[in-house]
Amino acid sequence: MKSFYVKTFGCQMNENDSERIVAVLRRQGMTPALSADVADVVVFNTCTIRENADNRFFGQVNMLRERRVREPGMRIVVAGCLAQGEKDAIFDRAPHVDVVVGTHAIGSIADLLERSDEERHVIDVSIGDGSIDPMVDLVPEPAEGHKAWVTIQTGCDNNCAFCIVPQVRGPEVSRPFGAIVDEVRRLAEQGISEVTLLGQNVNSYGRDLTKRLRRTSDGIHDHGFLAGPVYVSDGIRRIRPLFSDLLRAVSGVDGIRRVRFTSPHPKDMREETFAAMAESPAVCESLHFPLQSGSDRVLAAMHRGYRGERFFEKLELARSIIPDLAVTTDIIVGFPGETEDEFEATLELVARCEFDSAFTFIYSPRPGTEAGAWTDKFVDPEVIRDRFERLKLVTERSGAAKHRARVGKIEEILIDGPSKRDANVASGRTRQNKLVHLAGVDGERLRGSYLNARIVDAGAHFLHGELLGPPARGAHASC
Repeated sequence: MKSFYVKTFGCQMNENDSERIVAVLRRQGMTPALSADVADVVVFNTCTIRENADNRFFGQVNMLRERRVREPGMRIVVAGCLAQGEKDAIFDRAPHVDVVVGTHAIGSIADLLERSDEERHVIDVSIGDGSIDPMVDLVPEPAEGHKAWVTIQTGCDNNCAFCIVPQVRGPEVSRPFGAIVDEVRRLAEQGISEVTLLGQNVNSYGRDLTKRLRRTSDGIHDHGFLAGPVYVSDGIRRIRPLFSDLLRAVSGVDGIRRVRFTSPHPKDMREETFAAMAESPAVCESLHFPLQSGSDRVLAAMHRGYRGERFFEKLELARSIIPDLAVTTDIIVGFPGETEDEFEATLELVARCEFDSAFTFIYSPRPGTEAGAWTDKFVDPEVIRDRFERLKLVTERSGAAKHRARVGKIEEILIDGPSKRDANVASGRTRQNKLVHLAGVDGERLRGSYLNARIVDAGAHFLHGELLGPPARGAHASC
């Protein structure tokens, strides 16, 4: 019986894909190994959003070169976005790799491994027929016993100038409404109480499904399974996204106490989604809202589809509808052509928005993207580093203020386990996705439990809590 080890780089979508890869390999009778150093099959599920992810991957895969030569029966598989985008170049840079499998073909890993016994280099980066990958409907074993990712769509129809995702993930395709709800029900039956809905642009979920029904319903026997009961019952049959309907449906699944989602696109965010968040008890008061830049000219060059003021208006609308909402964002520093005045506009808007936290990135040119070809507009690295530090000060100032405002509140904490740094400290998350440390609490024993804690101190990136006891059944909101 062979063993396997899966190493994941990148986003939550990759994490979810890795869980499905694990499910495929388990179906073949293989067992998980503790590390890449002892596994018979090592799978690298890769990311290509930024250059440092590429470099980290190649650094780790090359560490296995000598072992691969020493042990001819060992196999190395490269899956994911880098595999889809780089293809044969992976064999050029790492010839000891055996199998390359793209984002649409992870279900073929077992067959490709079998072929690798006869062929030196095996590759499958086929993109399918534009329908949802049937592998998505394989319910994996979640890495955590109480939380799970649920893919609701694959691909992306946007054309952001900096982003490689449409090229490596393909066009946007939504899963049938009923398939998603059924998966959440099965996960709840396994003891999962928190699910995160995943997609490249979750709030456009279902637009392609309603377009399909509007265009033709021939051969579609169950419209409710495809687009949900609300869409079928309203009788209008207009082309529209179904995300707010999906939030309400998933929130209503028995056993599901928390629902999160990532990532939405600001240009597609609608008031109906904010309303669904506020009115669905299980949907958490947490929103990731990627700004990317505060300059209207830069946003236009990025093809983001909104201006800074429009972004701010939608953010204020969300906060007016959803009480105690925590908001995080993404910001790119040093996009090609960004001037000092345009960066100052970003600082100003970020300060106005008062985000709970921000993921800040130095612009990374990706081959094949529109902006990647604007080499004459690339910003000097020293200038970028200076801007990055200045932005960090602004985002951390608002984040620290948001954390201090939670001191004294009683929060419901979902325990994820022991702290990575101290086994005598339990770590968990609030509904606002705030990390909370609880000293003197057995995180291993209480993993997956919902507990009440009073926030007693606030750090820059986490909170300290004092355990009070389990919350009343059905209680969700912080006090």
